[in-house]
Amino acid sequence: MSQTAEGIPVSQTGGPTKQLPRFSIRETRKSTIIAFLAWTVAVYDFILFGTLLPRVKEDFGWSSSHALLISTFVSIGTAIVVLGVGPLVDRLGRRKGMMITVGGTALSSAATAASGGAFSLVAAKSIGGMGLSEQAVNATYLNEIYAVSESDAVRKHRGFIYSFVQTGWPLGALLAAGFVALMGSIVGPDDWRIVFLVATLPALIIAFVCARLKESPQFDLQDRIRRLRKAGKPDEARVLAEEYGIEHSESSSLARIFHGANRRNTIVLSLAWMVNWFGIQTFSVLGTTVLEDGKGFSGNFTLLLVVFANVVGIFGYLFHGWAGDRFGRRNAIVGGWMVGGILFALMLLGPSSAAFVLPTYMFGLFFLLGPYSAMNFFMAACYTTDCRATGATFIGAMSQPGAIIGGFLLTAMVSANVGFGTAAFWVGALGTFASGLVMLFAKKVAITAG
Repeated sequence: MSQTAEGIPVSQTGGPTKQLPRFSIRETRKSTIIAFLAWTVAVYDFILFGTLLPRVKEDFGWSSSHALLISTFVSIGTAIVVLGVGPLVDRLGRRKGMMITVGGTALSSAATAASGGAFSLVAAKSIGGMGLSEQAVNATYLNEIYAVSESDAVRKHRGFIYSFVQTGWPLGALLAAGFVALMGSIVGPDDWRIVFLVATLPALIIAFVCARLKESPQFDLQDRIRRLRKAGKPDEARVLAEEYGIEHSESSSLARIFHGANRRNTIVLSLAWMVNWFGIQTFSVLGTTVLEDGKGFSGNFTLLLVVFANVVGIFGYLFHGWAGDRFGRRNAIVGGWMVGGILFALMLLGPSSAAFVLPTYMFGLFFLLGPYSAMNFFMAACYTTDCRATGATFIGAMSQPGAIIGGFLLTAMVSANVGFGTAAFWVGALGTFASGLVMLFAKKVAITAG
């Protein structure tokens, strides 16, 4: 299948095709803003758990090792939930998918506040996998509406515009840290249940706001074809698909992402995402530990450095969104992760002065996290409408195995009396660099309308 310069499908037979309805500039802008808010709230809830885990551990009387085990089970449960979101969104639609994922975030926070022990806490936070899958749903939805937007600028710079949505990750992380500090001064640092309960409010508001979104024309068309086939009108469904020059399969969306041309990118991107999370687990999730135990900095300095790093990370998303439009998304991802791995290696192997560690760590995160604005848009473009959300969420779910394996490797090396800085080099820095190498095997894809 070929496309016009505007991303509108053209029939392989060369015959006339109908164009998908254009998405108005106003609706494009509204959808982008709502997607940004939804992702920020989802990240906020996701980071909140890690921030408050020490308080939860003390309240339940757990040891540090037991708390880490609970966190591992949460990661497993999260991955299972994420895997189920994609097929649901491909079945029900992007608008309903966003309502479900953000609504799941609210439910997770409320259930966490009411948890009474390890089992209920794992179950409650696993529901939070719906929120974590929000970025894949965003990429699916925005990939489709940008392709048919009335705005020439949006269609030309769609990756850069999407990168603004992806900045919800560092902003959500900063909001979570600030909210915990604020609530700690109001209700006390040990009353973590109230913090989670209050956190349900913004998620509920955004879930209701998502109901005002307009469905993508691509999904509306696929849904019409599916309903015709279900009603026993396969000929009408076939004609409709041919009129718009799109593909449509009756096989399951999960089977589709491992079929034919989709298989290679599903495997390569999943592996790259998993290995890259070795770096995220090391330098983002455990960043303060790396700076304190690996480089010998004080707690106050590391917290300040993490705040600055998240601010720099915002510009990292914007830069890689622009670079993806300009040089190709695969190239932007490969280059970013390889440079990030080199910078982290220099930080760990170089001097422990603030003048050296500050720029290498901050720009390491710039090139570690920033490529995800290109990555999410790239992986959504790998698939057709009937399996796009399934493919994007499946790849995104590989973050959790990556976090588990990366954390296990770090723990095993430190337990074997390897210094944390050395362990961070072998797991985090080399993992980040290796993920860029893996991405070289991804097949380039064209952004399409359908």
